[in-house]
Amino acid sequence: MALLWLVTLVWAFSFSLIGEFLAASVDPYIAVSSRMVLALLLFLPLLLKYRTPLRLASQLAAIGAIQLGLMYLLLYHAFLYLSVAEVLLFTILTPVYISVLDYYWRYRQLHWRWLGPALLAVLGALVIRYQQLSAEFWWGLLLIQAANFCFAVGQVAYRQLDVGNAKQQTQQFGWFFAGAASFSLLAALLFANWQRLPDTPLQTGILLWLGLVASGLGYLLWSIASRQVSANQLAVMNNVLIPAGLLVNFVFWQHQVNWWTLTGGSALILLSLRWAGRSPAAQHLSDKH
Repeated sequence: MALLWLVTLVWAFSFSLIGEFLAASVDPYIAVSSRMVLALLLFLPLLLKYRTPLRLASQLAAIGAIQLGLMYLLLYHAFLYLSVAEVLLFTILTPVYISVLDYYWRYRQLHWRWLGPALLAVLGALVIRYQQLSAEFWWGLLLIQAANFCFAVGQVAYRQLDVGNAKQQTQQFGWFFAGAASFSLLAALLFANWQRLPDTPLQTGILLWLGLVASGLGYLLWSIASRQVSANQLAVMNNVLIPAGLLVNFVFWQHQVNWWTLTGGSALILLSLRWAGRSPAAQHLSDKH
């Protein structure tokens, strides 16, 4: 769990950095492909040194293409229609997707009684972020839900792979970014507006941070940690990002925060996390991890 908390702290800055400095000025295809290429370069020495079985490499690349390549393209486009706060709000259904997909992936059936902690986390996030929404929120909602689904699919799929211990995962994780980079680069070549390149040192620095740290190291640690917890714990941790992101928005950019709803919603999320760790469902879903 400690790794999930650490990555959540890092990712809490990503939403604000994208929304405040990149979304309006840097083409989303260019921004996403830059992040994925930087992350791939970080792991390239390990890919060249250690051999990964072709089947596993292909599986990792496919997961990376969906979880990061496609997801980030949808996410960055959503920022064109939504504020940072609205994007955070619309991520609240990710825990539900993870719980349902993980159970269905294992047992090929749906069982809604496993969703208690995830639904409580959704309620907590909704308490925090419910507000009057902008006129274009339906299009933004669609984009975010598609991104959430891609992110959930990738996390659940990675939990099913035979990837070995943390050291082995680190050695082969570059294939994850090979898939993400290939997908996002193809999209950039086809659709990017090359007049909207990053043109300030700040934007370049943010992309370096997002590519090497938030994406490169962040997704490695998150993926390793995702195999050490139950599906419900993983689902709930996806919503911890919401209060964390709002706190970052308040501390660094002085965006207004309703402390009553933030406190109440955060308490519900923490309660759901405790429930996820203790429930029989959590133990059942984590029996192979």
